[in-house]
Amino acid sequence: MKNEMQIKFSALSQNESFARVTVAAFISQLDPTMDELTEIKTVVSEAVTNSIIHGYDNDSNGLVYISVEIEDGFIDMSIRDEGLGIMNVEEARQPLFTTKPELERSGMGFTIMENFMDEIEISSQPGKGTEVRLRKHLSNSKMLCN
Repeated sequence: MKNEMQIKFSALSQNESFARVTVAAFISQLDPTMDELTEIKTVVSEAVTNSIIHGYDNDSNGLVYISVEIEDGFIDMSIRDEGLGIMNVEEARQPLFTTKPELERSGMGFTIMENFMDEIEISSQPGKGTEVRLRKHLSNSKMLCN
């Protein structure tokens, strides 16, 4: 059985924790391990922070969209913005690359996402926004019966 949720919220840094906790609460029905839960929360944090800081350049008028589907022990997430977009996705995926060195950004967001998830796909158009699609299989997930 498939279950899904969608949220959208203002591109404010204080909403990053809201997004992380909301996604964690939703996927908890699959009974993830603490490591899996921590990894997913970290990935959501990284992607939402990228949208706020890089996508919208801290413009709180922007919106961040998250959709999550769970089915057969798999989690499929999409974190999307309608911000500045990424000029060169391959360059942005390189460890330590950042467009905001003055903010002491580590440039490890996409690397962290790649390490914690089974699959990651980034699509972006300059001036139109970015979508990060992520997939992970949970090792001991309960199958949904209801």
